[in-house]
Amino acid sequence: MIIPAFNEAEILPGTLRKVSSFLESMDFKAEVIVVDNGSTDQTSDVIHSFQEQCSDIHYMRVDTAGKGGAVRAGIMAARGEYLLISDADLAVPIEYTIRFLPPGLKDFDIAIGSREADGAIRYGEPFKRHLMGRAFNFMVRVLLLPGFQDTQCGFKCFRREVARELFALSRVDGWGFDVEILYRGRLKGYRIIEVPVEWHYGEGSKIRPVWDSLAMFRELLSIRRRGK
Repeated sequence: MIIPAFNEAEILPGTLRKVSSFLESMDFKAEVIVVDNGSTDQTSDVIHSFQEQCSDIHYMRVDTAGKGGAVRAGIMAARGEYLLISDADLAVPIEYTIRFLPPGLKDFDIAIGSREADGAIRYGEPFKRHLMGRAFNFMVRVLLLPGFQDTQCGFKCFRREVARELFALSRVDGWGFDVEILYRGRLKGYRIIEVPVEWHYGEGSKIRPVWDSLAMFRELLSIRRRGK
């Protein structure tokens, strides 16, 4: 599991407790890589304290990259057969992990959490945030990825070899990295499945709806220009 984190000292203790407890209850071996994306708070101290309790929690620091760069670093370091990405606030409950792994899910290369697929549930999202998200998804479908209802949910799972191939090719370090990865995955013919999830809006979200939407739109245009 890869968890990108930027100034998440307040929420990481609860997150890591939930993740550790969940993984202890499972019958598979797992590692958790928390990628500190240049935090200026006590994020690193929190992670190091949990490492003393759980040897399967690992810490990485990436000072210059955005969220996409942080996830890329975690992907390249991960050793598992399946690589799961989760936001630090566990907006999608950790229990959904079993729906993204065999035998819960079969015949896929990439599984992406969807807040728009049939059966998905959203909790607490401000209307403005939801509206801007749908507008961004409309642009994604028009410019690059027709057919996908939600590319931006932070809960995704990849077969390791697929993830490493795609992230090695990726160039987007910001919030739009998901679109580039899925676009490259579709071009290569990988099996991509949308999985409905329960998603909880976090008050501490780092996304700035207006400015980050503009930045992601520029990233969409750059992905389209580069093509393959």
